[in-house]
Amino acid sequence: MRGKLEMMRVGVYLDTILVPLSLFITICYHAYLCHTIKNKPSHTTFGVNKLRRTSWALNLNQGDDKKNMLTVQSMRNTLMEAIFIASITILINMALAALSNNAYNATHSVFTSKFFGSKSDKIMIFKYGSASLCLVLSFLCSSMAIGFLIDANFLMNTTHGESLSWNYTHTILERGFTLALIGNRFFCVAIPLMLWMLGPVTVFLASLGLVCLLYEFDFVCKIHNLAINNNAIKI
Repeated sequence: MRGKLEMMRVGVYLDTILVPLSLFITICYHAYLCHTIKNKPSHTTFGVNKLRRTSWALNLNQGDDKKNMLTVQSMRNTLMEAIFIASITILINMALAALSNNAYNATHSVFTSKFFGSKSDKIMIFKYGSASLCLVLSFLCSSMAIGFLIDANFLMNTTHGESLSWNYTHTILERGFTLALIGNRFFCVAIPLMLWMLGPVTVFLASLGLVCLLYEFDFVCKIHNLAINNNAIKI
């Protein structure tokens, strides 16, 4: 009895320390990313792409048909990504709901080590509830991004020569790309939470790996920054 109680205590301690620490690391990273995008956009991939999208709007305003077609084709990548994220998140969420009972039985019969964390009913519900919440938020953001991108595509093809403000078109475009990024990040955060069923140690390791991987994608290298600055000076 004492051995089981000690294992339960260790599992609870691991859940209460490693999981909040993992979320704290992820939240701090994205807070730093938002601060960098706001103050130093040329240091981030999203900021550089935002500057390029601004040039797209200028090209549209000038009425260059070839550049207009290139702009619309470039939007398809983000639109397809948002559609894929929205589809995969709802499918994974349905799979979690269907397999939650089987996973609950497996954790009590197979994963008996203290490193797998607490296996109480409330903790198990919280594990799947937190992952499901992130997946639902990712689905909602991706769905709204699809709507904004479709509207932006429509406005880009119909507002040339009309009285509709180009600032409105650019705003709709930026909202679509921003919501697509947010939906993608909610999906990324949901992955470590889904691994929580294997224990808090896997959540912590997955969060560290996720932050390191996202850093490589979110921040541009110093050489690229120098090239952007040199081009800005020439212009």
